[in-house]
Amino acid sequence: MAERCDAVVVGAGVVGLAVARTLARLGREVLVLERHELIGSEISSRNSEVIHAGIYYPTGSLKADTCVRGKALLYEYCEAYNVPYRRLGKIIVATSADQFDTLQSYQRQARANGVGELPWMTRTEMLALEPKVDALAGVYSESTGIIDSHAFMLSLVGDVESGGGTIAFLTEVTDLERRDGSVRVHCGDFALDARIVVNAAGLAGPAIAARLGAAHRGYYAKGHYYTLSGKSPFSHLVYPVAEAGGLGVHVTLDLGGQARFGPDVVWQEDEDYGFDGVDFERFVAAIRRYYPDLDESRLHAGYTGIRPKLAPAGAPPSDFVIEGPAENGVPGLVNLLGIESPGLTASLAIAERVAELVA
Repeated sequence: MAERCDAVVVGAGVVGLAVARTLARLGREVLVLERHELIGSEISSRNSEVIHAGIYYPTGSLKADTCVRGKALLYEYCEAYNVPYRRLGKIIVATSADQFDTLQSYQRQARANGVGELPWMTRTEMLALEPKVDALAGVYSESTGIIDSHAFMLSLVGDVESGGGTIAFLTEVTDLERRDGSVRVHCGDFALDARIVVNAAGLAGPAIAARLGAAHRGYYAKGHYYTLSGKSPFSHLVYPVAEAGGLGVHVTLDLGGQARFGPDVVWQEDEDYGFDGVDFERFVAAIRRYYPDLDESRLHAGYTGIRPKLAPAGAPPSDFVIEGPAENGVPGLVNLLGIESPGLTASLAIAERVAELVA
């Protein structure tokens, strides 16, 4: 006989924890299953820790809607729960005149997505804010910020546990089975029947969804991050125009003020986090397009992250997939797939949507 549980969330990354918190606050008995020994061991701890504005995504897409809504919820959450954050602002720069049209398209997209205006910045105006940035023009995103993602996840864990929820570490989901009125979740020799199952397994999400017939395939895009030793020459986030597979090698700051650059895009076949495959000269050249004074001896290998893609290299970027019972045909099952950037920003809004699907 299998044990019974009201709601199971697969994955203790930031999205899984946000979902578990929301369900627990609605009175659900929640169990989070995590294959690693720590929260946020994959995507959630290997990113830029940026609170995104919602600029780049097609109007009406899940990425656009959940990013804009999630940003507002996240700033409110940080204030209410004393999670460290800083609303620094971001400059997106054009290093050649043929990129001006792209900047203007970002302005239009931001207005359409409800982000607001992205003021145009001349070279002189940019130099006043960032004297080390060499670009012809830019646009300024006032609502972009940074966050201590680990502190945010720890806060979510506190809310999950205060709502009666539990996290089971080193517990890997090996199979899902449809039952009458429930989904049976297999974890090796152990099984439990849950009325609600939310697949927030990140990189493993498509494989878990396939156990009950979903046909999504996952692709892995690794990004490398380098830290810049010494005092940061920047006080804002600085982004180039976006490139295929990502937002380009950009400058972010942590809450201690240290600068880091990344990520690049290296497509691979597995979950290899090794700091290899990087074209260092190309990485440096990408930075020098807007920061020509870079002393490459100050760059030090930091970490890597893998983005869970639903489209292969060269294909148009895919949207988030929030697949509820109406789409997957399994009562109580929600698959969250391809939750890459801006997933951290969107996490609380994604949790809202999941709660609506299983209400």
